[in-house]
Amino acid sequence: MKIDSTTVVTAAEERAAEGARVQVAEFAALPDHRLSLAADVRRGLTLAQKELPPKYFYDERGAMLFEAICDLPEYYQTRTERGILDAIADILVSHAHPSTLVEFGSGSSSKTRVLLDAMNRAGLLGTYVPLDISREMLLETAEQLVAEYDDLNVRAVIADFAMPLPPITVEGNALVIFLGGTIGNFREDEAKRFLRNVAESMRPGDRFVVGVDLVKDPLELNAAYNDAAGITAEFNLNVLDVINRELAADFDRSRFTHYAFYNPGESQIEMHLASRCDQQVTIAALEMCVHFERGETIRTEISRKFTRGSISRLLAAAGLELCEFHSDGANRFALCVASLGDARRTEHTTH
Repeated sequence: MKIDSTTVVTAAEERAAEGARVQVAEFAALPDHRLSLAADVRRGLTLAQKELPPKYFYDERGAMLFEAICDLPEYYQTRTERGILDAIADILVSHAHPSTLVEFGSGSSSKTRVLLDAMNRAGLLGTYVPLDISREMLLETAEQLVAEYDDLNVRAVIADFAMPLPPITVEGNALVIFLGGTIGNFREDEAKRFLRNVAESMRPGDRFVVGVDLVKDPLELNAAYNDAAGITAEFNLNVLDVINRELAADFDRSRFTHYAFYNPGESQIEMHLASRCDQQVTIAALEMCVHFERGETIRTEISRKFTRGSISRLLAAAGLELCEFHSDGANRFALCVASLGDARRTEHTTH
């Protein structure tokens, strides 16, 4: 796997972790968080269907709330994916024979250890390349992992994985993973663009593993996003606190309510914040006022649900071929293993 671009690596960052076994690279094109938020809020709140990108859920409090969501009885995704990963890790590593594990949106790398353990058992443990937007999370996780695995090197990359991919040079086969069903948060065009970037970075012999939530009973889906404890509602409303804090806005949380539902026509869950009344919201940093009618919503997240056929078609559109499909017994969730399609393999061979 090789991706060409420009990195910034600082000596201070390298010293912050366990010496030469950890390297930290910052993608030079990474946009300023506050400027990105400002641009997305200005654009999103002037659309006919107001919307905000879900990445702004994850400030410190939002990340804690999401961890709590993952433990809820209604929220099956995290534990189901972990169960599948536990079951197939050794087989996956034996088929892919990777010396490097690359992960998009790595976070705390909790599920990643399942694959690192399998690589270790197979005598293949070499390099782990986590990509995430959080510098602090990457450094903390890198320090923990090199302490846990004697033979592991970590090359952490600070990047927004929705952007063109930053530089990674890998010797041998790479296993590239994108877990958690996060691909479902992308619109169709965004998903294709991301997957094309992945395909362009891969070489023959590399494997790509993507977690997808599957189409199922709408009652089960609706329950997962409307938990009885109200934690998902609090997670959704927290984005208003982020905008208030970062952009000097005056959103009143009590005037909005969490609204999530399954849209069968689009095979997706939609999360919204619905205005309880006619109101005006001022966003001082943007010098703008936003009018909300009673019942008008801000769409804060989509979570697309897939079938084996729909994910196979999506991968194929990006030049990837579905070669393994692993789901749980109830067909709630799946881990899909893909390789370069014939055209991509031929392209790499001719180069």
